[in-house]
Formats: sequence, C-alpha cells, structure tokens
Amino acid sequence: MRSLSYLNHEPQENGPQYLEDLATGYWYSEALFTAVELGIFTLLEPGGKTPEEISRALDINPEGLMRFLQALCALGLLGRHGEIYFNTKISSKFLVKDVEDYQGDSILWRNNLFSNWRSLGSCLRKGGRVNFARRNEDPEGLIRRMRKYSRAMDSVARTKVKEILPFFADVSLSGEMLDVGSGTGAVSAGFLEYFPGLRATLIDLLEVLDYAGEVLQEKGYHDRFHYCPANILDPWPVQEDHYDLIILSNIVHAYSETEISVLLDRAAACLKKDGLLLIHDFFFEHCPEKAALFDLNMFVNTFNGKVYSAKWLEEQLTQRKLYITELLPLASDTALIFAGKSPESLQNLCLDHKARLVYKIKDMGFQNVCPIPVEMVHVPEWADLRCRFGCGNYGKPHCRPDSLTPQKTRAMLRDYTYCLLLEGVPPTRDFQRRMLKAEQEAFKAGFYKAFAFWAGPCTLCDTCVVDGSCRNTKDSRPSMEGSGIDVFETVKRAGLALRTLAGEGDFIKYFGILLLE
Repeated sequence: MRSLSYLNHEPQENGPQYLEDLATGYWYSEALFTAVELGIFTLLEPGGKTPEEISRALDINPEGLMRFLQALCALGLLGRHGEIYFNTKISSKFLVKDVEDYQGDSILWRNNLFSNWRSLGSCLRKGGRVNFARRNEDPEGLIRRMRKYSRAMDSVARTKVKEILPFFADVSLSGEMLDVGSGTGAVSAGFLEYFPGLRATLIDLLEVLDYAGEVLQEKGYHDRFHYCPANILDPWPVQEDHYDLIILSNIVHAYSETEISVLLDRAAACLKKDGLLLIHDFFFEHCPEKAALFDLNMFVNTFNGKVYSAKWLEEQLTQRKLYITELLPLASDTALIFAGKSPESLQNLCLDHKARLVYKIKDMGFQNVCPIPVEMVHVPEWADLRCRFGCGNYGKPHCRPDSLTPQKTRAMLRDYTYCLLLEGVPPTRDFQRRMLKAEQEAFKAGFYKAFAFWAGPCTLCDTCVVDGSCRNTKDSRPSMEGSGIDVFETVKRAGLALRTLAGEGDFIKYFGILLLE
C-alpha cells in the first residue's frame, strides 16, 4: 500500500540520481582535501575573514576563491555573515591546527590512499594488491612516511579512546596493560590518564614506537610505559599470564585469518585469569557501508588485510575458551568486543544495555536502527485523517477504526523518554513480525514498558473476522500513521532523507517505532 510506505535514500528510490551521487562522491572529498591543505580553517579562526583577506593570505585568485568558499558553505564547513566567512562548529573543533581533536592529518592521509584506489580494477583482476611502488623505499623515506601515518592515526585514536573509556566507568583498573600494534600510543595515553595505577607495554615496529614514545613523554608518562620493538607476527617478547588489560585496537582488520589466529592465541596466553581483552575494529554488523568500503581499502592497500564479521571473531574467541560480550557499537564507525578468561572479569564493565539491544535488534534483519528521544516523534492533529479519509482499508477488520487517537498517543508518549526508530522492507507481514520480535527482545533485556508501533494494516493472520473482533490481540499492534504519528516528519527529525513515492513500482521502505522507557 503506497500511502503507508516510507522511503529512505536508497538506490531504488531514484536510480539515476543515486548513481550520479556515487559517481561524484570524490567532489566532496577533493573540496575537503584542498581546504585542509590550504589551511583555510586555521586561517579563519577565531573571528573569520573577508574574501580579500583570505585571497591575500593564501595567494589565491579572488574569483576562484569565491566559488570555493561558496562550496565550503554549502558543505556546512563554513558560514557567512555579510562579507565575513567563518568556521562552523565542526570546522572549529576538528579542522583548526593545534586544537585537541584536530583531524587534518587523518584527512590528508586518506588523500594519499587515492592512487591505490585507482588500481581497484587491476586488483580485482589479480585478486590482490598491485601497487608496490614503496617496496624499495629508502630507510629515511620509510621513517618519514611512518611518522606521517602515525600523526594521521593519532588524531583518529584520540577521538576513539574517548568513546572507549566510558565502558570502564565502574572498573578499578591497575597493574599492567599490553597495547599490541600500539601505533601512535594515543589509546595507551588515554588509559594511562584515566587509570593512574596502570602501566603500559607497547609492542609495534620501532619506526612507529618512536613517535608513540614522544606522545607519551609529552603527556608526562615517562616512568609508566616501555615498549618492545617487534613485528607482532613474531613471538611476543613479553610475559604470559601477566596483563590486566590487553588492547587490540585496529589490528584485526590488518591481517589474514591465519595471522589473526596466532595473535589471538598470544593475547589469550598473556592475559591474566581476571584480565580483560579489548578488541576495537571495523565490523560488518556495524556501519556496514563504511565497513565494506574499508574492506576494499584493505584490499587495494595491504597484502592480507580485510574486515571481518563480529560473529566470526566471537567464534574465534570462544574457541579459545574466552568469555565474551556481544558487539558493542561506538557512536562512530567502529565497535568493541570484550573478552576474559572468566565471566567475572566482564561483570564490572559499563555495558550500555541500550547499545547491546540495538545490536540484537539490527541483527534481526532491520536495515537501520536509530535511537532517538521520544520528543522527536511528531503527533499532529491531521495525520490520522489520512487514514480515515483517503485510505481504502480504513474500517476494515485488519485496519480497525478504534486505533489510538492523536490525543491518546501524545499522552502515552509522555510516559517515555527514549525509543528506537526501526527501518525495514516488505513484505509487510515479515516487517510486523520483526517488530514484535524486537519488542519481545527489549522486554527480555529489562525494558518492561517496551511497546511497538508498526507500519500498515495488520497482516499477521491469513484471514480476519468480519466483525473486526481481533482473535490475536496478543500480537496485534497499532500502526504509526493510524495512531496519528507523522511518519515523514518523525523520520526526517531522526536525520533520514524521505520523499513520497513517485511511481507504482518504486522500492518502498517501512518504519516502525519501539518505545523503550
């Protein structure tokens, strides 16, 4: 039923435009790369500048600059007030040099990967990487490149560790930490700052550890860390059964299945009986589009790297007799898995039960699971009229006229503060059954007030009684639109792009809401 289906931005929605957007995606990145290379954002901080001032400072042609500034404003990276151009909030926080969370080095490192991406077709034909231009690189060139890479990854790691540390809010961690493939040392630095009683051992290549040591020394951790220069695929020069925390951050995706098996064996051997193993990486179950593209990046830029599913890694950990958490998504594009030799080692972790529930529900087959505050659910006075007037199913047994009124819906929502917006696809019966399964899973997870609103007329039963007396009240749920919810506005408030269907054969989407607490 077209009037009860809702579209997100999908290839089927507008094929030519979707393909056009994919084909021109590099326009966005090239604009960002150029702006960072020119130092525009640093120049404009803090008060902004006129085009003339920018042109003189950067030695840029005024006419071209005006067009470039217009594009940066359209991308939300700059704002304009009169003749003054200034940084938006995101640019001030992440694109101005010397700010704490500066991401410019990371962004420009992505630009360096472009040449290998151009060889994707050749990689596909060969079945692996084809660009080995740096194989005979001189030692000094290797050191410069590794330090450049370290600076780039440092900016990413500093933001990631801020997302990771809250899981340790109730953990009194002290003793010895082993950071494997420690890279820039930023993750270790975050833990050393958070836990004064912790000492760190870093294992990585010497060229990388030199930079990591500088980072940790600058932060004043001179006597709380040491490092072991080594290839982590070789035997680790560290003590077994010795570490309270072992970190594998962005390590799994860099190696083959066989190599990962060796790394996991060594991590398990070095872990104390009550210690914690933290794995942080990309997984296909979390941000699948980014994970798939990151996997391609590993394909063209590394020898064995690839992105794995969380289920595969969970199986590997279980085979080593480790107790594990489920996949714990971060707010960004990566996720965590914790493991330990005893279930007690995991008990004090601050595992957000909402995050765990989101993962379980998404694994049921929903295309998107979006946590939103209940205030985003829009209930105007007109939405239910679209059911009463304009829908041929209104009043029929499977679409009863005694649905919730807008007034009742608004009153009900006042008892909640948090909900999940669930996106699915036809067939309708499958979507509605998934909504019920999601509600049941939420109830089992402790959300005793869990209640689902789905899309469309009820299709659970093959036949419906003529008098409208439902024989399956246990499973019947109201639809969003039938209860007065403006689905289009609610979905837009959640940050998803929508528009009405233009043709009979257009691909459709369903949205439902799961109220939690």
